[in-house]
Amino acid sequence: MPFNLAQEAIYRPCTMILLDYHNVILHDTLSARFESEKPEALDMTIVDFDGVLYHLSTPNSKTDIQISFKWRCFPELINYGANDILQREYGTMLVTPAQPGFDVTINVDLTSLPQEAEAREELIRKVSLLKRNIMAAPFERAFKEQEQFEDEKQANPNPELMAVHYREDEAIYVKANQDRVTVIFSTRFKDETDRVFGKVFLQEFVDARKRQDLQNAPPVLFSTREPPLELRHLNLQDSEEMSYITFVLFPRHFAALDVREETISRIQIFRDYLHYHIKCAKAYMHTRMRARVRDFLKVLNRAKPENLNVEKKTATGRTFRRT
Repeated sequence: MPFNLAQEAIYRPCTMILLDYHNVILHDTLSARFESEKPEALDMTIVDFDGVLYHLSTPNSKTDIQISFKWRCFPELINYGANDILQREYGTMLVTPAQPGFDVTINVDLTSLPQEAEAREELIRKVSLLKRNIMAAPFERAFKEQEQFEDEKQANPNPELMAVHYREDEAIYVKANQDRVTVIFSTRFKDETDRVFGKVFLQEFVDARKRQDLQNAPPVLFSTREPPLELRHLNLQDSEEMSYITFVLFPRHFAALDVREETISRIQIFRDYLHYHIKCAKAYMHTRMRARVRDFLKVLNRAKPENLNVEKKTATGRTFRRT
């Protein structure tokens, strides 16, 4: 595979969609239910990125929609403060206990919806951001711990390395330090081609900060096989399939509330965008290669020599053979 063609696929991938922070199917389903004049029974299962499972149902009444949520790393997130975020964001909508087999259940009463269109849209978006809000727990905790380092009136905290094993064999590690917050993604590339594309793509993240207009972006470090120094004490198994991406967040990336919320949202979907970008790059490569093969076949067909020994017939039907 010529490197210039592979490089072009990285920088000019096929048309990509923008991944939203919220679950689009959940958002659209709730929007349709809110606008419907006649409530209907609902029983729907939605699968999101990273193995997240949603269940939408109306077990008690057609006007009460229950949204249940399940994720393999939920017990870890509870330890980092996810319950506080759930109470803050959803309050009285939380159902206790949750639906059997799920971690969280939210109830939306269609008879007590806000009258204003903007308030309804805000409610829909808040519910569809359930995964994002739960995943925000370790980041918010790390940001608060880093702020304590900055505050001379408070004693310095003793931050722990928070590990969220949100996928099989993959995890996010978050830890506050005296002047920064470090976020480390471990990701597995099972396919050799994916490793090549991923390495080129991630190297661009490292080199991008050399541009003048990206000086305020978080520094990004990339390593393969061996984990970073922050993870060496975990005795993680070395593997050619494993890669580690480290983001270094400084106070300017989370000091302001609106910037903090955007930072949490963007960094959460990094892994999804990385692998999605690789798939788009491979699809673009295959499209270019198929087009190149078609062009070569046309050239070969035009280059076929004419058979000079073909029998020809005269107007009277006699066979004419060129000698």
